[in-house]
Parts: sequence; structure tokens; C-alpha cells
Amino acid sequence: MKRLVVILSTFFFFLISSKAQEKIFPGADENTPSKAQYFSWINNTNEGTNEEHTRINLDFFAWLKEEYGMQLDIYAFDAGAIDGARFYGSIYSDRFKKQFPNGFDPLYQQAKSLGIRLGVWGGPDGFGDTPEEEKNRADQMVKLCRDYEFALFKFDAVCGPLRPEKEDAFINMMRECRKYSPDLILLNHRLGLNKSKPYATTFLFGGAETYIDVHMTNSITAPHNRAEALSRGLVPGLQRLTEDHGVCLSSCLDYWDDDLVLQAFNRSLILAPQIYGNPWLLHDDEFSKLARIYNLHRKYRNILFNGKVLPESYGPHAVSRGDKNTRLITLRNLQWTSEFYTIKLDEEIGLESKGKITLIQLHPTEKVLGNFKRSDQVTIEVLPFRSYMLLATSEKYDEPAIIGSDFQVLKNVKGKPVEIEILGMPGTKSEIALINPELYNEASLDGENNSELIDGKTIQIDFPGEELKDEFHRHLGSFKETEIPEDAETLYEATVFSTDNNALEVRSLERSGKTSVQEVKAARDAFFNQKAFVERGVWDRNLFDGDTTTGFWQTRRYQTDRGCLRIDLGKIQEVDEIILTVPDMFSLLPILPDEGNYVEISTDLKNWEQITFMTELKIRIPMSKPVRYLRFNRFPQQISEIEGVTGGKSLDRSLWRASNLFAHPNYKKPVKTWKTEVKPEEVAKGSYLCVAINGKHGREGAYAAAKVDGKFIGAPNRAPSHLSNPWESFNPSKEKNYTYYIPMLEEYKGKTIEVFVMGYDEENLNFFPDLWITAYPHPWERKLLVLNRK
Repeated sequence: MKRLVVILSTFFFFLISSKAQEKIFPGADENTPSKAQYFSWINNTNEGTNEEHTRINLDFFAWLKEEYGMQLDIYAFDAGAIDGARFYGSIYSDRFKKQFPNGFDPLYQQAKSLGIRLGVWGGPDGFGDTPEEEKNRADQMVKLCRDYEFALFKFDAVCGPLRPEKEDAFINMMRECRKYSPDLILLNHRLGLNKSKPYATTFLFGGAETYIDVHMTNSITAPHNRAEALSRGLVPGLQRLTEDHGVCLSSCLDYWDDDLVLQAFNRSLILAPQIYGNPWLLHDDEFSKLARIYNLHRKYRNILFNGKVLPESYGPHAVSRGDKNTRLITLRNLQWTSEFYTIKLDEEIGLESKGKITLIQLHPTEKVLGNFKRSDQVTIEVLPFRSYMLLATSEKYDEPAIIGSDFQVLKNVKGKPVEIEILGMPGTKSEIALINPELYNEASLDGENNSELIDGKTIQIDFPGEELKDEFHRHLGSFKETEIPEDAETLYEATVFSTDNNALEVRSLERSGKTSVQEVKAARDAFFNQKAFVERGVWDRNLFDGDTTTGFWQTRRYQTDRGCLRIDLGKIQEVDEIILTVPDMFSLLPILPDEGNYVEISTDLKNWEQITFMTELKIRIPMSKPVRYLRFNRFPQQISEIEGVTGGKSLDRSLWRASNLFAHPNYKKPVKTWKTEVKPEEVAKGSYLCVAINGKHGREGAYAAAKVDGKFIGAPNRAPSHLSNPWESFNPSKEKNYTYYIPMLEEYKGKTIEVFVMGYDEENLNFFPDLWITAYPHPWERKLLVLNRK
């Protein structure tokens, strides 16, 4: 009997010990190559997406794969697909069946045909209060892995915390899930896990989301809105089992590629490249760059997990990744002027090979820098507020490339011609040749055959245009304090009428323009036409669409300025009557029926006339005079339609625009003004002035505008972005370091431009305006080289 007790005791001891020593594999380790991911947050918010919308999005990624060879590894549904904010859902619920009438089956098949696996957002609990409820939750999550090969769970505290008594249930669920998806990544978003923590793959780096000018906003003056994103540091010890929330492609899209290069190659975490939001809002010309970043990362991802932080002499947060023969080096510049960094080609960057080293610049453009010896030192220029990527390798470079000029590989897809964009500044010449010309049997330059290149010869390219005498990015001068001008109100109105209060995504759409790609258009339409977006009233076009079920109204989230309603007819028009339609009495508030109210009208923003009207649900404002601008200090909180009539006929409203968040000038009285003057002798393509307001000025406490030949010129863009009625979340509350952007037109060349900064917060006037000029995109001239492979 004693022997039996000893045997049983020993058995249970080893059983308990083996459990205690269980090796937990959290789906990945530090040496696991990155997974390329997209997740749908900001494409939908907490209401969730649906089957049709997701199908359209997957069609977009199918197009990127077919057109550019871009491979996505994971497509993740974000909040609202199953679980949502503060609730746990079920794939058997009526809610889920309404969103996904065929379940996940057709989307799983579509994704699998593209080599993509699915993922989902949710919460860590949902186990209910009974054994049956606990089992149902676990079975549901296991089913996603068993039947649909899910590759990712993103568990977020927004859904709810994991109750301590349910940690064992959570652990058992994760064990079962990983029987079917051993590489299942579990993103830990602020969960506060205890004994179940080892089952999570990652933690959220810095707790930060990256929705530009919502959750991530510049803290310094800069020539674009992504300076804060570019300033993000490194995870301690270059840990890769963390998540940086990726790069949001939805708002403030300029310089998105600099942001993504750092995410993918500098931090290079387990999810990289990782994007979310609405990448279909990029310009058609930018999709090739998106794919190029993904494709280069895929090419080198098996060596990118080996990282090395470089010395401070390489600039902030510089990293080299790769193996002993090939290194990818990422640098950045967070200053207004270029920085020059010296690269030492030896162990300092992780290179151990003894042979010839080829240097290829991969970003912001591609460029063959040449062949060098081990321990050579090479100086690299990093442009202001840009990132930079360099390939240093002792192995043969097998990507398409040319010598003698900056270039960008547009397409490098197996079985298709190679397309390369050759870049040069206006009025310059380049002598170019192909790397590895023996790989090709035909070449054409701008549509004309060119046999010299494939014969290994050098040819000259002449780029059109007039050569620039000055750098397109340069400092123009500082401001001096001046008397408050008599037309200060007009300067303020010039800026607020030049912009809008639309959702940031609407601004991105206008920035990128129309698309010629069917899949891009479908994805854009699916986003902007979804019920949640339309019903939030965040686009001024709803006032002019002939549909009284839509509208445009002020955000109620963290709004402090007392905004007024402004309408711009786009041009001076003869107007007999303006008609505002309000759906009901509640929408009419804060004004009441049968009261007199007034609107101010103008043709030039300088001279305003006040017109009185009576309030009712269909407000008719008599005018019978020419007008372009209208300004309402008091107005209904929900307007569904605005129309104009002349001679009994409806006016064309295709140019009409509205805003509703900028304060009336009665509440914007400048207390201090600064001024500077410039007279540009040349204007590079895409140029704009940057009015950098360095220091604390208060929230909405400083505005900038300009005058050219007596014409008032507003600043339609700003960092942080001008106030918006946001699609998701809120406007950031920033009190310092605004930068206003004023477009430069060719017609301003040779003319004196007066630039003004007006301070409105008498307690925050100790700031220092500065003036720069820059251009976006980089003002290259471009030629298209097409190569047919042998």
C-alpha cells in the first residue's frame, strides 16, 4: 500500500511539474519573419463591417496583387464584426447574420484564394457566467481557427477586461485555438493579463494609435502632418513581439510612405508592413509605392528580424537590419534643413563580409550609389522631415535598377514587363545605364524603343522644364511684429473660407482626386456610402445633394470654439432666395420659429451686408443681389438641405461648400499681428508656403493668411489639421506649434506676397513665426522606362 501511495505521489508530482514547466509558444518568437497585415479600423468604427463591404476591400487587395505583386498575409476585421465596444457577440446572433448572411465562408474562400488569412478584433472574455456560456465562447473562437484558419486575434480592453476567474478558461481556449492555428497571433491591447499573459504574442507599443490628427498629432512645427509619426522611437531592445498599431492611411496622406518605411524596416515588428484605415484613398500614382514597400519587405523579411541600433551620429532612432552580407539601414531627419550622416561600411552597421559592397538607396527614391570597399565611409543626405532607407550588400543586387539617376520601380511582377520611372529635376540631364541589361530583350523609353540600354550602353536623358535656381525647400525669413491691419478680419475669413470642416477622409479624397481603377473606386464608394458614414453628417456635400434625409452638422465631441455656419457658392451668383430646410423643431434649435434672425453676405470677404429673415422649418432668405459668401452666427443645429433660386429656377450647386466649426469674427479679435514679405522669382511644381508658429499660442489661438496684389489668400491646410467633423473620435487639443500651409501658384511668381500671422489668445502671445517654402510631391520630372524580360 505504501508503495502504491509513493508511486501515485510521484506520478502526480511529475504531472504537476510538467504542467508548471509547460513551454508556451505564443504564435511567434523574436525570430519569426513579419506578417504583412491590413486591419479595417477606421474603414468601419464600432458598428462593424459587413460581408459586401469586406468583399470589395478584398477585391482591392486582389488588384494590388495582380497589378503590382503585393502580397498581404493577414486581413483582420476590426471592432464590430463579432464583439464590439463594451459587449461580446456571437457568430450565431441575429446581429452577426445581418452583417454576414453567409457567415465567414465566402470571405474565407476569397481571402484564401489570394493567399490571405483572416483575423478579428474582440475582447478577452465573453465566457458568461455558466459552464455552458463559457463553452460556447471557447467553441466559437476555436471554430474560427479550425474552420477558417484565422491567423490573428486582436483582444482590446475597449470590449471589456478579462475577469480574473476566467483566466483558466481563456488559457484553455488559446491552447485549443493554437492546435489548429499554431501561428495564431494574439495582440494584447491594454488587457492587463496575469497568468494568461504568456499566451499573448504582443503588447501595444507606447499605447498609441496612429490615426493622424486624431490620435497622433505634430508636437513640433513641420512641413507636413506626419512629423509626430516619424518621430516615434524604438521598442526597448528592439523587441519585435509588440505592435505599434501600424500606419493609418486615412487622413493627412502626404508623406505616408516615409511613415510606412519606418514601420516596416526600422521597427520591423511581427506585423509589418502593417496598415489600416482606407488605403484606397491614395492617389492612383501612389499604389505602386505602397506595393514596392510591401514587396521589398517580403524579399528581405527573413533577415530583418536581426536588428542593430546605430550610434547617435546616424541621427535619431537609426537602425540597421539584416545578416552579415546584407544590411538595410533606416535613418530619419526631424529638422527643417537637410541632415548629412556618415555610414561606415563595416561591423558598425553589422556588415562582416570582406568583398565589394554595393549601396542602393531604396527610399525616398531608388538610386544606385555605387560600389565601395569594406570600411569605406559614405555620406548620406536625408531631406527635411523625411525618412531614408539604404541597402548595403556584398551580394548581387537582382532588382531592376538604373545607374545615373534617381528612379522608382513601379512594377516588377513575374511574367510582366518591368516598369521604372526615371526621375530628374526640371531642365537637367542624366546619363543612365541599366544594371544587369542581359536580363532584358526589349526596352522603351516614354513609348519609344531604345535598344542601346539593353546593349549595355549609356544614354542621355533630358528632363523638360526650366532648371530651378533655388532649392525648392528653403527658409524664406522670419516675421516681425506689426500693427493689427484693418483687414485682419478679412485675412481670417480668407483662411476659414479656403478650407472646410469635413471628415478627414473627405479631405483625403479631395487631395488624391478621381481614380481610374475600378477596384479603388468601389472601395472608396463602399466607405463613403456606408450607412454609418452618411448618417453622421460629416460631409458638407450632404447639404447640396437633393436628399433631405442627409445632413451636415457640428460635431459634439470636444468642441470648444463657437462655430458659425459659412457657405461659399464658389463664385459670385445672382441670388433671389436662399432656402434652408430643417427636418423638425428639435433640429431648428437653438433658434426658434417665428423669430427674426440674420445672415451676413459678401462678394469679397471684405464688405459684408446683413439681411434679416424669419425662422421656420423651411427658411427662406430673400436677397435679390449678387452674392458669393454667407455667414450665419446663429443657425439650426441640423440642416438637411441648402438651395438657391433665381428667376424661379434652382441654382447650380456643384461648387457650393459649407463649414460650421470656425468661430465668427465677433469671437476672433486679434491682439497681436506679425508680418513678412517675399517675392518669389520661381515657383516649383507643387510648392506651398509653410508658416511655422513656434511656441504656445493657445488652442485655435493663431491663424495665418496672405495677400497678393490686394487679393486675400487663405491657408487651406494646417498641422494639426483644421477643425473637422470627425468620422471617428475627436479633434486633437493642441495649444502650440501650428504650421499653416498656403499653396503657391505660378501666377505669384515675381509678385510681392504679404504673409500675416494673427494671435488671438492674449495669454499666449510669446511665439515666433517663421516662413519656409517647400513642395509636395518632390518636383521631379518623370520618364517611363519599360523593360521586357528574356
